[in-house]
Amino acid sequence: MSKIDEKLQPVLDEVLRRNAGEAEFHQAVHEVLESLGRVVAKHPDYASDALIERICEPERQIIFRVPWVDDTGQVQINRGFRVQFNSALGPYKGGIRFHPSVNLGIVKFLGFEQIFKNALTGMPIGGGKGGSDFNPRGRSDGEIMRFCQAFMTELHRHLGEYTDVPAGDIGVGGREIGYMFGQYKRLNNRYEAGVLTGKGLAYGGSRARTEATGFGLVYFVQQMLGTKGTSLDGKRVVVSGSGNVAIYAIEKVRQFGGVVMACSDSNGYILDENGIDLDLLKEIKEVRRERLSEYVRIKKSGAHYIEDGSIWDVPCDIALPCATQNELTAKDAATLIKNGVMAVGEGANMPSTPEAVALFQNGGVMFAPGKAANAGGVATSALEMQQNASRDSWSFEQTEERLAQIMRNIHDNCAATAEEYSAPGNYVLGANIAGFVRVAEAMRALGVI
Repeated sequence: MSKIDEKLQPVLDEVLRRNAGEAEFHQAVHEVLESLGRVVAKHPDYASDALIERICEPERQIIFRVPWVDDTGQVQINRGFRVQFNSALGPYKGGIRFHPSVNLGIVKFLGFEQIFKNALTGMPIGGGKGGSDFNPRGRSDGEIMRFCQAFMTELHRHLGEYTDVPAGDIGVGGREIGYMFGQYKRLNNRYEAGVLTGKGLAYGGSRARTEATGFGLVYFVQQMLGTKGTSLDGKRVVVSGSGNVAIYAIEKVRQFGGVVMACSDSNGYILDENGIDLDLLKEIKEVRRERLSEYVRIKKSGAHYIEDGSIWDVPCDIALPCATQNELTAKDAATLIKNGVMAVGEGANMPSTPEAVALFQNGGVMFAPGKAANAGGVATSALEMQQNASRDSWSFEQTEERLAQIMRNIHDNCAATAEEYSAPGNYVLGANIAGFVRVAEAMRALGVI
């Protein structure tokens, strides 16, 4: 990792001391503090009143036991988390992740990133994140329902449309949101539609919410390419992952004229030189909930499945990491650069290691960080909250146009901020500073809290 300003080093040292062993959280804080050196030099008052230290410390951390009964009648125990990080701009807002890797450090890194991501949207939402080490893979609908009900039985007391509004994340889609919303309604005896986002259309969800993160990513990348006088049209694209974000990034890339040749899951990746068959991919992942290797078995010709391979070995013009944190390493970045990649857009949260990001930036590759590029999901969640509050429902076209405008604004804000701080084209610095300044100004106005 790069050095940070000497005025901010004590802040990082204290974060490392108080949060021992939480590597992902350390990484996220380091990246932001590295950018803030220029802000503190230009505006020293931001270093007063322990403002930056307060931003790095969650307002509340909740850890709880989740007991539930599986299909064989055995009691299972998982651990649940909710980190309510910062509410200076509005109620805590951020997803819930169900995955075996979830621990407090992961949730804190995600919540910390969420503060700045949410600030960049311009919407009145604070930052938070939650989840559990529960693994939904291979579980029946009944088991998932019972787990979600047990999870919400504890979490519900900490939520509310003016307090904390979760959404989905890895392992949490429309099915899980429905089960959790049903339990929340049951426990609170009221229909508080704005307490969860990512809901089904039948009970208060927003059109375009499912597509929003993937679509928003591609809108951002298209704007970024436009600054160099080019576009996605005719470009070869590789997308890691095959979940919600990846699927709808693929769809929007196709609409802009790009060709997505490869996508992946945790077991390997598929390569289809003629372009991924989106209808088949949706059938396998969204309907059947099967492994990606089924794609090749069903299509039979023109596609290849590479088990345990690195998707970043596939030559491409545009790389969109949409799977999970730190999936794209320095070695992968070097391979992509060697193969001629011109732009990288993060659809997942912090999917590129610091070393990979440095290689891209030093190698002249346009790089869109996740806290800016994947903000379309939470932005549309905020639009869902707006619709719930007004008892309204917008058309898909109306919602997508709002999403597109928000992503254009985020891009332009990040680009202008980078320019202001003498780092033109550095979207990492632009996103970190633009997000920080909005949150910091709100915190200063509210006093020492």
